[in-house]
Formats: sequence, C-alpha cells, structure tokens
Amino acid sequence: MKKINRKKILVPVLALLVLVGASSFRSDFFEIAKQIEIFTTLFKELNMNYVDETNPAELMDSAIKNMLDELDPYTRFLNEQDVEAYKINNSGEYSGIGALVRSYESKLLIVEPYQGYAADKAGLKAGDEIIKIGETKVADFDDDAGELLKGANNTKVNVTFVRQGETKTTTITREGVEVDAVPFYDMVDDKTGYIVLSRFNRKASSQTKSAMQDLKGRGAEKLVLDLRGNPGGLLSEAINVTNLFVPKGELIVTTKSKVRKFNQEYKTKSQPEDLDIPLVVLVDGRSASASEIVSGGLQDLDRAVVMGARSFGKGLVQRPLKLTYGTQLKVTISRYYTPSGRCIQSLDYWNRDEEGNAVRNTNNQEFTTRNGRKVWDGGGVMPDIEVASLKSNSLIEALQGNNIIFDFATDFHFDHNYASVDDFVLTDADYNDFKTYAQTENFSFQTETEELLEQSINADEHLLGPEVQEKYKDLLLAVNRGKVNALENYEREIRKNLEDEIIKRYFYREGLYQYYLKHDDAILAAKTLLADKSKYDGILK
Repeated sequence: MKKINRKKILVPVLALLVLVGASSFRSDFFEIAKQIEIFTTLFKELNMNYVDETNPAELMDSAIKNMLDELDPYTRFLNEQDVEAYKINNSGEYSGIGALVRSYESKLLIVEPYQGYAADKAGLKAGDEIIKIGETKVADFDDDAGELLKGANNTKVNVTFVRQGETKTTTITREGVEVDAVPFYDMVDDKTGYIVLSRFNRKASSQTKSAMQDLKGRGAEKLVLDLRGNPGGLLSEAINVTNLFVPKGELIVTTKSKVRKFNQEYKTKSQPEDLDIPLVVLVDGRSASASEIVSGGLQDLDRAVVMGARSFGKGLVQRPLKLTYGTQLKVTISRYYTPSGRCIQSLDYWNRDEEGNAVRNTNNQEFTTRNGRKVWDGGGVMPDIEVASLKSNSLIEALQGNNIIFDFATDFHFDHNYASVDDFVLTDADYNDFKTYAQTENFSFQTETEELLEQSINADEHLLGPEVQEKYKDLLLAVNRGKVNALENYEREIRKNLEDEIIKRYFYREGLYQYYLKHDDAILAAKTLLADKSKYDGILK
C-alpha cells in the first residue's frame, strides 16, 4: 500500500479551514466545517485502508469535478494546464500547431487548420484523424492527447494521421499563433461596412475600433457587427466594445450576487467612437455571454437593430479564484442584467428534471427598452428581426453532433475543385447527395413530440389498454417517418451549415467571410434594412 503524505493532505485542509473562518458570520458556518471534517476523515481513511493501491490525486480530482457537476457547467476546477489554456484564450496568443482540434476516445480530429500557420503549412486538412504523435499512440494516451501537440516555438513534432482511409505522416514545426478577435472586416457595398467579432479576448475592443476607423475611411456610413458564433470572453471587453457606440457613463451591465462585493454596476468609461452610425448586430444560437452583453445592451439602449436568431442565453458571470499549487477555481459568482433589467439566462441549473438536466426558464418577464420597446428575459437575446436560415432545431443539432455535415464536407472537398470562392455553388444535386448520405449514416435524433409521447406511454403504461398503447406506437412510427421529410423541410437552414463547412475546406475563414458578403442571408437582410432609413428608425423608435 502506497504511503500517504499526510502533510499534503493537511495543507489544503488548513486552507479550507481558513476559508471557513473567513466566512464565520454566515449562518451555515457549522455545516461547512462539519462537512469538511467528514470529507477529510473519509479521504484519509479511504487512501490508507482500501484493498488496492489508490491514486490520491485522481480520487481528489474526481471528487472535485463530480461536486462541481452538481452546480453549473461554467464552475470548473482548473489544474495547472487548464490555467495556462485559460490565459491563452483571454490573451489571444499561444504557441502550437495553429489548428482547431477535437479530442475523441482514440483519435484527434483536425476540425479547422488556420490559414498560413504550422498545421496548414505541414499539409493537414479538416477531417484528418491524428492517430499518433511522436511515438505516442493517441488511443493509448489516457489524458487529452491534444496537449502533446503544444510546445515551444520552432520545436518539431511528427504526427501520423488518416485521410480518406490512407495513413500518412508529416512533421509540424510549432510556432506562435495570434488569435485575432476581429479575423475579418470589409465593405459590403460602397456605404456599408462589415466587421466580424469572433471572441472577446483582450484585443476585442481595440481591433473593433481599428476596423471601424478603417471602414469609415473607406466610405462606410452604416455598419454590420457580426457576433454569430462568438462564445464570449472578457466582461471588460464587452463593456468596451459597447462603449464604441454609446456615450461615456452609460450603464451597460449590473451584476447581482449573494456576495456583496460582486454586486456591481458597469458603465462605459471612454468617449465613444461613433454615436450616430446606423448599426445592425447579428447573433445566432452560438452567440453567448459577452456577445449577449453587447447585443442585449445595444438593443436595450435602442442603439442598434439586432438581427438573426435567438442567442444562447448565458447570463452568468465567472471569476477565476487562485488555489494552491498553481490551480484555480473558475466559479460562477453572479448573474448579469442588461440595461433594461433583464437577465437572459435560459437554463436553470438549480432546478433539474428527473434525468438531471437543467430546466429551461419559461416564466419570461417583460421589460422595455429606452424608447419603450418590449423585450423579455430568461431566454437569450431575441432579435428584432429573425433570419430563418440561422435558426436551429433538434435535427440540425443532431446532424452537427453526429458529424454528418462535417464528414459530408470532408468527402465533398476531395471530390470537387473550385478555383475561387466566386465559383462555389451548392447545387440541388449536391444537396440530394447529402440527403442520401445522411439517411445511410443512420443518425438518430429525438423530437420534442417523440419525447412527450414516450413519456406518456411510460407514465400511463398500467392505465392504458393494449389498443391505446398500439395507437401511441403507430403515432411514434409516423413521427419517425416524418423526420426523413425534415431534411427537405429545413433545407434552407441545413444548406447554410453545409455551405459554411464546405467553403472553409477550400478557402479558409477569410474565404467564407468573402462569400458571406454576397450570399449570406443575414448580411443581405442587414444591408437592405440599413438602406431603408425610415424602416431602420421605425424599428428603434
């Protein structure tokens, strides 16, 4: 039996007791102290007496993560590697291979190589499955094998990967990667500028401001700010980006917490870049957190028209708290509220259904913008004008979650050639091929109707007679047959996702944004709205 280092156990215990001492005026002081003592005793006895060898570090890691799983998905324990990744995400700079990589049980999948960076220069493409890094097989590596791809500038790493059934090898020379908050901006027409803001790292407001100045210098008198797919980031940068369009001293966000010091009002601190330029903000179901602070704030202040689809609905604020040995706790400290007073948090993690899933907020309250327009809380930022092709549903989520769209785009890329993004078109024949491919892949998804029917059958199984139960089952079969037709009913939405994924394979992100300028439904709708001053003003006033 491995000998337990009691000093290592006592250090975090003493730290916890100090924390408890600092909270001595709380009514649950005794309960916290009691539970800490129980856990400490259990942990010590378990490691000293369990029949087999134990790994105290792994046991503690599991205990912490399982405890935090009972709260919300944003409250997380960060080990030393996680802390470094957190810093990189906020700074926008790191050293590595320059690619978005997704980790699976036995492989790493290249999701998107960044144009001109190490992975791209080494010939890796989206869809490549990395099976070996150096001499280490990904399938045999217990932790996240993606960590093996990271390293210092100018160091080399050999990778073995599978592409279209063929095993290949390449050598990647790691290098510094700079992740721009604004990866693209350009003119939609001679009067309308377009800015993509993809994340809220420390460069967000400065790069957005620079893009605005350049576009205005090129004649932009109207502006489209694209926050689609932006997962958020730094609260301070969300305030600063909003400040580009609203006066100094404007309240943008209020945070409310049980801890008094976290109850704060955040106001703009600088002179704006432009108070008058007509502005459309684009959002979708993947626009979250800081993106919702900006879009919700500009909507509440009647400073911009919001277009697209309902945003994600993350109204919670996290803060990293330093722990011992270089670790941190990223903890949800408060909820945030937009200028009108609404909290756009959509899921209630403190109330769960029978399966343990967070329930969706349904009692949406009505609020009013500065000009008296109606807005609602509890479900993301609802756009002033919806764009049908940006909406999502269980079918599209299943197509993405099962990699049906991703894998079809991979095969499509190796079967077709395009000289430029202007030559690209997804034909009706191409879409029919996709429908056939999707059906042969036998992916599954459950509609709300199916879920309700199954719940009804299970709940009333002993009350319903055989005849009624058979009719329920027939109805379920009919619903299942109808799901095949959904590939046609939602063709517009699916086409949008297919085009996005395919174009990136040939022309990277920049090519995709160039394609958007002429073909994207949301940008074209924003351009049309901005050209109609009376309609634009009418929406806001």
